Amino acid sequence: MIKFDVLSIFPEMFLSPLNFSLLKKAQEKNLINICLHDIRDWTSDKHKMTDDAPYGGGCGMVMKVEPVEKALAEIKGMGGESQVILMTPQGETFNQKIAEELAGEKQIIIICGRYEGVDERIRTCLVDREISIGDFILTGGELSALVLIDAVSRLVPGVLGNAQSSCSESFSNGLLEYPQYTRPADYKGWCVPEVLISGNHAEIERWRRYESLRRTYKRRPDLLKKTILSTEDKKKLEQIKLEET
Repeated sequence: MIKFDVLSIFPEMFLSPLNFSLLKKAQEKNLINICLHDIRDWTSDKHKMTDDAPYGGGCGMVMKVEPVEKALAEIKGMGGESQVILMTPQGETFNQKIAEELAGEKQIIIICGRYEGVDERIRTCLVDREISIGDFILTGGELSALVLIDAVSRLVPGVLGNAQSSCSESFSNGLLEYPQYTRPADYKGWCVPEVLISGNHAEIERWRRYESLRRTYKRRPDLLKKTILSTEDKKKLEQIKLEET
């Protein structure tokens, strides 16, 4: 089981997304445990201030180090088994590989930044990893934290109904996923490829691999440089290149 501890000044933002679909079922089955914490609970002034003006001047406010440090000291697990993550546009870009790495953790503590950012001492002294979900700016780290929780949770054994589901998804094997179809086989003349209704499982697997390579080549050719391809894959890829040109 993975325990997610989320530090935010708006923990209520998580209540609805975490109480539907797979995440709700995973919590009910005790496969994951998600605890929401209000950073204001660790402030010491009567106004429960979690931010202050930046030294040196400038616009906006900066999240203070004191309440974050106190919160971490209280909720971190024993034995150094916690991974403390700051959600920030300056972090490494989140991807499936990182999700797989985090799926092996016992406790993941996520700090959701706000305002103009966080006191630099939070970055340098308190967190293990800084993660971004893309090159854009959000109002706060809550939405990106939800993305991380969802992506990591579905890799926990038992969360997905079919344990093989995550293995064939886009990025899991370095390639984009092949096209998927369901009933009816013919809808307004839009037909499912015949191979998929042939019952020939070997041919179906070959078709899926080929289409996965084709889709990756057309949409994300950069992924092919990072993926280990078999000799057969390379032959298929050359054929795809000829077809596309």
